[in-house]
Amino acid sequence: MLIVILVIIGLSILILGHEAGHFFAAKAFGLKVEEFGFGFPPRIFAKKKGETEYSLNWLPFGGFVKISGENDRISGENDKLESLSPEEKKRIFMFQTAWKKSVIILAGVATNFVIGWLLISGVFMAGVPTAVVITDVVSQTPAEEAGILPGDVVNGYLTTQEFIDFVNQNRGQEIVLNIARGEENLTFNVTPRVETDTPSNEGALGIGLVEAGFESQGFFGALWGGLRQTADIFWLTIVTFYNLVVGIFTSGELLAGVVGPVGIFGIAKQAGQIGLIYLVQLTALISINLAAINLIPFPALDGGRFALILVEKIKGSPVPLKAEQIINGVGFVLLILLMVALTARDVVNLF
Repeated sequence: MLIVILVIIGLSILILGHEAGHFFAAKAFGLKVEEFGFGFPPRIFAKKKGETEYSLNWLPFGGFVKISGENDRISGENDKLESLSPEEKKRIFMFQTAWKKSVIILAGVATNFVIGWLLISGVFMAGVPTAVVITDVVSQTPAEEAGILPGDVVNGYLTTQEFIDFVNQNRGQEIVLNIARGEENLTFNVTPRVETDTPSNEGALGIGLVEAGFESQGFFGALWGGLRQTADIFWLTIVTFYNLVVGIFTSGELLAGVVGPVGIFGIAKQAGQIGLIYLVQLTALISINLAAINLIPFPALDGGRFALILVEKIKGSPVPLKAEQIINGVGFVLLILLMVALTARDVVNLF
């Protein structure tokens, strides 16, 4: 339960950070920000400071920012805004130059990127205790019969090769494994299969392994290493999203390994069982994913809105209002359907 609460708090902070990027960028350009919401309506209460209303809402999953004139064109309020004086228009989003609009729109992406970078750099500075982690347990194998589960940590071994060598040296003989599972330390008696009884694509125990952990790094080394890893994850996320969309339209199937909100909680539970530092790593990964996905030029995402700004700049006039409404509406529906499909698969995988 504690891990679930921590994940909800972490996700909310990441989304708030994204919206805060838009907020501070708009404020820096002198635009009018009508509301900054913590959570989503229904509203609990609100307090106005200056011209901005700060609200606390019942649904604690992130937040939102309302910049004056940001969505008024789509909602049909542009005629009213057109009647404003030149001085008033300087504080309305839709009347800003393309580069100012772009900075405000992309500020959320930049914020999530920086949060991910700083979290990963912090992990590099702290260092991670080395561990051999079980990532998969094949059915009808010695490991499954013994009760070993994915996410278990094998105590007493610093590298996967060291553990594999020990298992192979004791094929056909019962061995004792000390396993860390969450806060528990468990003991399992298991007999590795001899080579003649082992399928070619499986090991003696029938498990997948990953070597986790690394030594702490200096401040500047951690920052540079964190930036490189953040950039790698950022690019990989974009490629994965592209493959996900292509897979849906070419084969009608969701890309394996991609999870939705429910799947994130499952991964977070495993990370939390290994240690808090791995939960921080997961939070960094989610932040970088939010940055990368939002930058993709897909309708209803920040990248899609940025693409419309570029089109407006190139053609010298805004995209027709009706076309913009259709593009954003279709994009929003497609994103909702994708999230529903991913969530449904995550739920099925729980059973």
